[in-house]
Amino acid sequence: MQLIRQFMIASVSLALVACQPGTPGAASKDPAKDAAKAPDPGMETIATVDGHAVTRNLLESYVKTATGRAFNELQPEQKTEALDALVRAHVVAAQSQKDGLDKDKEVTSALELARLEVLQRAAQQKYLKDKTPTEQELRAEYETQISRMPRTEYRARHILVQTETFANELMARLKKGEKFDKLAAKDSMDATKERGGDLGWFTPQSMVKPFSDAVMALKKGETTAKPVQTQYGWHIIRLEDTREVEPPAFDSVKSQLGQMVYGKKFRAYQDELLKTAKVEKKL
Repeated sequence: MQLIRQFMIASVSLALVACQPGTPGAASKDPAKDAAKAPDPGMETIATVDGHAVTRNLLESYVKTATGRAFNELQPEQKTEALDALVRAHVVAAQSQKDGLDKDKEVTSALELARLEVLQRAAQQKYLKDKTPTEQELRAEYETQISRMPRTEYRARHILVQTETFANELMARLKKGEKFDKLAAKDSMDATKERGGDLGWFTPQSMVKPFSDAVMALKKGETTAKPVQTQYGWHIIRLEDTREVEPPAFDSVKSQLGQMVYGKKFRAYQDELLKTAKVEKKL
């Protein structure tokens, strides 16, 4: 049953196939040419559903999409489950069409998006097939990413309250000697109150700009001179410490760098196609 549930992930892709009329593998009008052609094992019909052929290629693609495994890796009973799930999906998709669901605006949009995704993925695989990133490209991408990487992390506490008036009252109590963590635990409306307002280590980019700007302006042990407003409320912030961050070693992120380089190459390919496409935007 678990395998059957996994197969349902591929239902949208299957619907694209189910919407196509006719039976795959029909013969051409030239019997002599057909006889000369070697049979394609993938086009073998392994089931029919109301006259529509279910081919081995479709079943293998269905299994690959749903489970990430090759069809021949499955146990015999799992192969049977896979075919049963595919037949069920065919039957349900056919009934959906009879019920007119293929005309529903959300369904047609989902089918079109699935079609675009499948075609774009196929185009990406074809284009990048012989464009494996070189060591030089990987090194260049590494340097680019390192240059963008935050080099300093901050550790701070804060007290978050709803109004500026209340924030000013708390700041006055801090100046009189009350402990920051005690006030945070009692009066902050943030979940960090359980840790005395401790936010742990973070980079400025991970915080909203007014908050990060205020933190970076502080020296170790300092508290903001006045409350800082963000979309969450009013903050009183104290900087606990800073530390420098070492970039990851090149070899430890090599696979991620490869994906980035691949992404940039395909993006460049898309840009080239856009140059010759007639695009009119009305939004």
